[in-house]
Amino acid sequence: MTITMRGKLLAAAASLALLGACDTTGTNTGGVGGSGSGVPTVVNAPSVGSAGVGSANAGNVGGVRPGSQEDLAQRVGDRIFFDSDRSDLRTDARRTVEGWAGWLRQNAGVSATIEGHADERGTREYNLALGERRAAAARNFLISQGIEARRLSTVSFGKERPTVLGSTEQAWAQNRRAVMLVN
Repeated sequence: MTITMRGKLLAAAASLALLGACDTTGTNTGGVGGSGSGVPTVVNAPSVGSAGVGSANAGNVGGVRPGSQEDLAQRVGDRIFFDSDRSDLRTDARRTVEGWAGWLRQNAGVSATIEGHADERGTREYNLALGERRAAAARNFLISQGIEARRLSTVSFGKERPTVLGSTEQAWAQNRRAVMLVN
């Protein structure tokens, strides 16, 4: 076997291993399908652990660097969800954003951007405005919890960056969200 052939085989094996390591657990509601198949396809959904802020796992969780995006996702969760055509925080979203506030207090040097998203229904302009209201609702709640406004920014992507592809209520529910990203 030549060096070139060996290199190609190693590259192919590495690609397969990388694809196999992709984690889509947590939001995939089952099956594989594309838009219109009736079964949502997860596009970009990190899994979220159950360790809470201040729990026994308050140190380095699973080798994850404290103050990182992965730390936030594992400890608190990095996204909240909204009802259709709404930007007010639901009870479950308030609990998560309270967790974000606690996490930000523990990681005082961290700033964050809150992304606002919408499902595919509605015009681009309407969904950009709705995404902005969703991001602002989370930011304003964090500020009310004592987090400095200078540490928080917002951006809206409207319907342009779905987490789940598909034209079903399950897909739309996953796409009506705000996501906190560590800067």
